[in-house]
Amino acid sequence: MSYEKPIPLKNEDNAPFWDAADRHELFLQKCHTCQQFAHPPGPACAKCSSSDLTWENLGTNIKGRVYSYVISHRPFLPGFHNDTPLVIAVIELAAYPEVKMIGNILDHAIEDIHIGMEVEMTWQKINDERALPQWE
Repeated sequence: MSYEKPIPLKNEDNAPFWDAADRHELFLQKCHTCQQFAHPPGPACAKCSSSDLTWENLGTNIKGRVYSYVISHRPFLPGFHNDTPLVIAVIELAAYPEVKMIGNILDHAIEDIHIGMEVEMTWQKINDERALPQWE
């Protein structure tokens, strides 16, 4: 079965993030000026506007907590018709609580999901060239 959902595109600002995700690693952009992580990545730091940015490898064993979530009961984009209900969550990284990432919580009973629930990043291979960071 082929992947029917939109595939995130790489650009000059996010290519290191997606290249790392494709290797099942988490790379995050970090500002040298204010030492804050910049996620999602961009051409400048969202906090101080500096363009002095680098990439930091946070590895493959990423843990977090549910910061917020919604449950979608209808497909909102093409390809999601078989995924409802879908849990779309904001995850606070355990090692870097200032970093919040959006992803789906997979393979978990919806009635058991709650704010503060501990989750672990998993890598969903969607084609030969792309893996998505998701949560279990």
